[in-house]
Amino acid sequence: MEKEVLLYEGKAKKLFKKPDSNELRVEYLDQATALNGQKKDAIQGKGALNNQITSYLFQLLAKEGIHSHFIKKLSKHEQLIEMVEMIPLEVVVRNVAAGSFSKRLGIEEGTPLPRPIVEFYYKDDALDDPFINDDHMAYLGVATVEEREGMRELALQVNETLQKIFAQIDIRLIDFKIEIGKTAQGGLLLADEISPDTCRLWDAATNDHLDKDIYRRDLGDILPVYQEVYNRLEKEFSSCI
Repeated sequence: MEKEVLLYEGKAKKLFKKPDSNELRVEYLDQATALNGQKKDAIQGKGALNNQITSYLFQLLAKEGIHSHFIKKLSKHEQLIEMVEMIPLEVVVRNVAAGSFSKRLGIEEGTPLPRPIVEFYYKDDALDDPFINDDHMAYLGVATVEEREGMRELALQVNETLQKIFAQIDIRLIDFKIEIGKTAQGGLLLADEISPDTCRLWDAATNDHLDKDIYRRDLGDILPVYQEVYNRLEKEFSSCI
């Protein structure tokens, strides 16, 4: 029997690979981090919720023709994914001013944006994942012109579909971050995760936070909040997955 090798261990998950396989086993960790890892706590049950929420959302996106590296959920904490070459960029889509966007541009948090805004950040912990533009990406050689346009298009497709999904469970999608990988054939594929760790989610009726801002801003316990997001997805979509 082939033995798995730990390929990567990050702040939120571990990746395991068997020799001669293009599939990875992802283990979601019971760990919360913020401020580029400066704030860090163990939170029992968080990994399972993020894994299950991500698994739901990847499957719902696939039903709408937006495919990801997700293959299947293996357990509450684990999923099986296709191995891709990760592009070292975070792609952020903003529908409402919040967080660093509000601070950077002096726009009151909660202000709706006239259209979605797409931003790119260079993934480098030592540099604190800086905001970059097309010229920076060309200089760094992290993505071709075609790949940059493909990532923008994919991010906007994800945004449109996620907004509809969350609206069905009375949640506003304020903004979110995705990561994208390249397949062996050179195509772009949605990767990483989509969860309250990577999305800014507000209750549609109250605007209460249903995301990691609860942890970032010391507003309370994130576990009940993540559980609420999962419960709403489970109630609305369990019969169609």
